[in-house]
Amino acid sequence: MADTDTKHEPVIAQVLIVEDEIEHADVIVDSLRRPGHVCTTVNTVERAYEEITAGKFDVIITDLRMPESAGVHGVNGDGSNAGMKVLELASKHQPDAETIMVTAHGDVPTARDAFKHGAFDFVEKPLDLVVLRSVVKRAAEQAVLRSESEELKDLVQHEGFAGIIAGAESMRKIIETVRTVARSNISVLVSGESGTGKELIAQAVHRNSARDGKKFKSMNCAGQAENLLEDELFGHVRGAFTGAEKDREGVFEYANGGTLFLDEIGDMPLAMQAKLLRVLESGEVVRLGSNELRKVDVRLVSATNKDLEQMIKDGTFRQDLYFRIKGTVVNLPALRDRREDIPRIVRHAVSRFAGELNPGKALPEMSDAAMLRLTAYDWPGNVRQLLNTVQTMVVMSGGQSGSIIGVEFVPDEVRESDLAGGNGSYSIGSLAGTSLEQLERQAIRETLKLTGGNREQAAKMLGIGERTLYRKLNEYGLR
Repeated sequence: MADTDTKHEPVIAQVLIVEDEIEHADVIVDSLRRPGHVCTTVNTVERAYEEITAGKFDVIITDLRMPESAGVHGVNGDGSNAGMKVLELASKHQPDAETIMVTAHGDVPTARDAFKHGAFDFVEKPLDLVVLRSVVKRAAEQAVLRSESEELKDLVQHEGFAGIIAGAESMRKIIETVRTVARSNISVLVSGESGTGKELIAQAVHRNSARDGKKFKSMNCAGQAENLLEDELFGHVRGAFTGAEKDREGVFEYANGGTLFLDEIGDMPLAMQAKLLRVLESGEVVRLGSNELRKVDVRLVSATNKDLEQMIKDGTFRQDLYFRIKGTVVNLPALRDRREDIPRIVRHAVSRFAGELNPGKALPEMSDAAMLRLTAYDWPGNVRQLLNTVQTMVVMSGGQSGSIIGVEFVPDEVRESDLAGGNGSYSIGSLAGTSLEQLERQAIRETLKLTGGNREQAAKMLGIGERTLYRKLNEYGLR
């Protein structure tokens, strides 16, 4: 099918080619490089397994028969089912990729059978390169469409989870935990670095509970004198102290029937910790200057960026209060530990801030180079810092309709971060058990994809010379 669509940019795909005949593989690579696809070649099922389990691909092209793969577990002695084994591996380890089978005319019935096992299409030998490019184009578009569909699911403002983007597996598990515990009245303790979104989790607990529709009150316990903190928590009566001209309810009474979120609870003075514990155990508060007990029914969600167990050992946090507030503990990961969510958060933030800046207009897009830098940075301030950065970039670029927010708008400290060093794991996921060779190969693949195959630009982004990049391309079978 001819490509007649000129309204959209062509899809650049990560393509794995599994072909035992080197010359045949070279022909495929040369054909697919023209539209800009980034290709990796291997010649056995065993090598294909290494790439499929360690890399990330949009399209996998495999020959049906590969005698050199005979002897690999699950492959016939003559290698006649090697392609089916690759298809099986792809289905298991690369479920979002599309697989294309290359087959001789006599093997067409077998290739057709591959459809039942998830193959996207098959191409007969001798190859018609125009047909091959067309099939790969359609497969790449399908893979990207699926990926974008998954991202949209992540970005949907699910009822009770507005503002939380949970693409990373760690965040998905947290969402499921919140759904489960929200239905009860058990207290929740949210831990994590500053800026990770602890209040969003507290709001999600409230919105997914039977208390939804009642009041949600947030209060920060840090940086307040003890008497002011007590007044905020429990309120006062008229004349309790100088300036107390009328009765005032505290946050416990205000949130009665609903949820109270106490942020930075680790900063609460010890004396106040004892008073808080008494209220949690009795369900009663006493306003400053009063002897009257007032019943309150409050769901408590607490948060801290400190190690409360270590504080208990140091004598700065009460153990009995800790046990009272830690009914369920939610540990929020730092943004650098869920880098796969950064592009989703960035696109969501661009949409939000550009929409505020130019309402009703088409939205700008973050350039690939800028997105690469944002994804590679460690973000010590986590999601809060990332959102502030994206907002500044949108404002400084003008956020014009259909424009591209380029790398020149990325702050210096982010743009100059070491992309090729410790921050280079941005799209690889868990690094445990992954060889340095595989990490480097994947980093080169991803960078070439972002640069549209521009090796000069890729070399600059990776912080290596062009000659070094060319050598590694040959060494790793990257074309």
